[in-house]
Amino acid sequence: MATEVTIDDLADAITHGAYVLDVREQEEYDEAHVPGVVLIPLGELEQRVHEVEDGSRVFVICRSGARSLKGADILEANGIDAVSVAGGTLGWIASGRATE
Repeated sequence: MATEVTIDDLADAITHGAYVLDVREQEEYDEAHVPGVVLIPLGELEQRVHEVEDGSRVFVICRSGARSLKGADILEANGIDAVSVAGGTLGWIASGRATE
């Protein structure tokens, strides 16, 4: 099972240019998302895993943390270093950080 990281870990990683993958649906993404994330809905991830930037750790985020665990597991099964962001986008918003 994938490792989980905190919202603070994600914020720090973003300042260092981390690749962040949002696995929510388009409508959820359109409402609010962490700046700079790449959207690939969880249901499409296995078919689109080749689109994920490999070479550094991938931070996977969803609404609250459940789908991102599944997404990180899919990436890891495909040889990509991935972690799930506990608390998800709701946690990011609750922390007072900016969204797009």
